[in-house]
Amino acid sequence: MAHPIPPTAPDQVQLLTPDGRRVAHPDYRLDAGPDLLRALYRDMTVARRIDAEGITLQRQGELALWPSLLGQEAAQVGAAHALAGDDHVFPSYRDHGLALCRGLDPLKLFALFRGVSNGGWRSAEHNFHLYTLVIGSQTLHATGYAMGAAMEDAGSAVLVCFGDGATSQGDVSEAFNFAAVYDAPVVFFCQNNQWAISEPNHRQTRVPIHQRAAGFGFPGVRVDGNDVLACLAVTRAALERARTGQGPMLIEAYTYRMGAHTTSDDPTRYRDAAEVEEWTRRDPIARLRAHLELEGLADATFLAGVDEAAEAAALRVRQGVRTMADPRPEAIFDHIHADGHALVDEERAEFRAYQASFAGAESR
Repeated sequence: MAHPIPPTAPDQVQLLTPDGRRVAHPDYRLDAGPDLLRALYRDMTVARRIDAEGITLQRQGELALWPSLLGQEAAQVGAAHALAGDDHVFPSYRDHGLALCRGLDPLKLFALFRGVSNGGWRSAEHNFHLYTLVIGSQTLHATGYAMGAAMEDAGSAVLVCFGDGATSQGDVSEAFNFAAVYDAPVVFFCQNNQWAISEPNHRQTRVPIHQRAAGFGFPGVRVDGNDVLACLAVTRAALERARTGQGPMLIEAYTYRMGAHTTSDDPTRYRDAAEVEEWTRRDPIARLRAHLELEGLADATFLAGVDEAAEAAALRVRQGVRTMADPRPEAIFDHIHADGHALVDEERAEFRAYQASFAGAESR
C-alpha cells in the first residue's frame, strides 16, 4: 500500500544540502577540512560496495541472509567518525558502515551471516559489540554498560544504534527511562529509514521519534540522515555531552532504506517506486561527492582511487567468504561457559551420539 512520500523534515539539522552546498546551523558547527571530507567519502563508498557484495553473495547461495545498509551510509559513517577511541558501540544488524569504520574485519560480519560463527569478533578489540538480531534489546545492553562506565568514572560514552521499528519495542522505552534516571552516558542513535520491514512510519508513531525523548526527561534532535556532516556534528556533540556527565540524548537520523529489509524481503510488494526514486535523488554519497567537486577537492584520480579501493575490498570479501571453512558441528558448545558445565557436557555427548548414528548408518 502506497503512502505519502516523506518530505524533507523542516526541523532537522542539516549542514550539507542535497546538491552539495554547505549551510550553517546555529547549534551544530563542524570544521571539516579536505582530509576529513575525503575520508568520509571513501568510507561511505567502500561500505556501499562491500554491502553490494553481500547481496550478491547471498543471491549466489554463499550467505544465508544479508541486511543491506543501502541509503544509510551517511548516518553510519558520520556517527562513526564522531566516536573517540575509548567509546563503545552497541550496533543493530545492518550497521556495517560503523563496523568498518571501527576497524572490524568485514569477513567477521560475513562469517555471521554465513553461519560460520555465532558472533564472530571480540568486542573489546574495537569497542564494537556484537550484532543484535533481537529488535531493540541492544538499547538495554548499552544503557547498562554506560551506567557501569559512569560508576567507574571511565570518561567514555556509549553509542547504541537501532531502527525506527525498534522504537515500538518495550525494551527501548525501558532503556530510555533507565538512562534518564541514572544520567547514563549513552547516545541513542535511531536510523529512521522510514520502514519497519513493511510497516511505514505513520503506522508506527504519531509524533516524530526524536520528540519521544522529552517524555523521559532528556533531549532529542532530528538530523538529516543523508547528510554525513550533520550526522558527524550532532553525534559528536551528543557524545561529548554524555562524557561530561550531562546524561543521554536521542538522535533521530532521518534517512531511507533504499533496498530491501533483508535479502528475504521484496519491498516492491508494499512500497511505491516513486518514493524510492525521490529518496534516490537524496543519495548521501552523491551529495558529498557533489560537495567535493564544487570545492575542487575530488579530481578524477582521487575518485578512481576510491573506486579501486572499494573494488579491492569487495574482492577480498568474495574470496574470503568462498574459502571460509565450516565450523566443527560441536563448536556450538565451546563458548557457553568459561569453565565448562555439566549440563553442556551432557548435551555435547548426546549431540555426538546423534551424529555418530548417521555415520554408523552410512557404514552399514
